[in-house]
Amino acid sequence: MKKQLATFTALSLLSLSALADDTRLQKTLEGMGATNVKMSDSVLPGFKTAVSDQGVVQISQDGRYVIQGQVYELKNGKAVDITNRALLAELNALSNEMIVYPAKNEKHVVTVFMDITCHYCHLLHTKLKEYNDLGITIRYLAFPRGGMNTQTAKQMEAIWTAKDTVFALNEAENGNLPKEVKTPNIVKKHYELGIKFGVTGTPNIVTQSGELIAGYLEPKQLLAALND
Repeated sequence: MKKQLATFTALSLLSLSALADDTRLQKTLEGMGATNVKMSDSVLPGFKTAVSDQGVVQISQDGRYVIQGQVYELKNGKAVDITNRALLAELNALSNEMIVYPAKNEKHVVTVFMDITCHYCHLLHTKLKEYNDLGITIRYLAFPRGGMNTQTAKQMEAIWTAKDTVFALNEAENGNLPKEVKTPNIVKKHYELGIKFGVTGTPNIVTQSGELIAGYLEPKQLLAALND
């Protein structure tokens, strides 16, 4: 019983120490301008992963070094981008707000940050059947390229809050933009998540592993990239 109590006490002290260290690192990043900082374990030895409104960084546990940018894992002779894995839970938490075009024989699921005024987003949308036929499910999140204080953001809110979101988006892509506009509350969440992922334009495609593919890919090209 005494051994069990001693072990429990030791684990509790370690947990409190880890929380104290995380708080210290969080305050360090906040002092640099980061907001809503959340700490988690990092794949890099001696570092912690920090997710904030400004994106993902790796910070050393002694608070001396910050790494911003892509992190690759070398696996089976290939470099796998794992930079944004810490954001996957936040991404999938928005699954009920996504406009989804499912593949019948699903092999891959990708999430696309899109803008209804984007030419390449429109091109991607016209080829949805080809993506679906290749086993790729497309999930859309809204990312108005001009920012939140735009007519596009308000139109996209109307689409994402419509009773039939698929119909509303299809109509917009056919040139029939919504007449009603709304305060972009849902769109704001999507946009802010896009910023965290490092999205600066559209379309940007997020794979199931959290890798970000910037720009448009033809259906067969996307399938090859996902298989790779």
